[in-house]
Amino acid sequence: MASWGEIENVAPLEQLARRARELFQAHVHLTIATLRADGSPRISGLEAKFIEEDLWFGSMPGSRKGTDLARDPRFALHSGSIDPPGWQGDAKLSGIAEEIVDPGRKEEIFRAMGAADVAVDSLLFRADVREVAVTRLTEAGDELTIDFWNESAGVRSITRK
Repeated sequence: MASWGEIENVAPLEQLARRARELFQAHVHLTIATLRADGSPRISGLEAKFIEEDLWFGSMPGSRKGTDLARDPRFALHSGSIDPPGWQGDAKLSGIAEEIVDPGRKEEIFRAMGAADVAVDSLLFRADVREVAVTRLTEAGDELTIDFWNESAGVRSITRK
């Protein structure tokens, strides 16, 4: 299990983590995948922020993604991207969503995320990161490179035409 700060501070992972963070911060709206009760995937929009060396995201009270994560905390997150020719790559990560239930801590993080008002029943999650991937074009722009890390295999990279 890893906090975002732990990932950014582990060589040779730090460059991959830094690029992934840039891509996640490039867009306000991200896409999260959760698992429905029947095991099928659900995608939803959300906002996420890096605060205190962790990646945080919230959910409105009664939302389907919050219900999904309460039942099965596994998730995947996509950074979003722009269309070619300006495409700079995209980032993905997956992990376990740790729900934060302490009211004081929730308010502290939500305020750090920019929330003016914090609903008492809003859900807050810290990402326990298990896998990170960045997809990008090579410098020549004629091949696709995927740099990725997971707990069991470490950092790897593959390039495809």
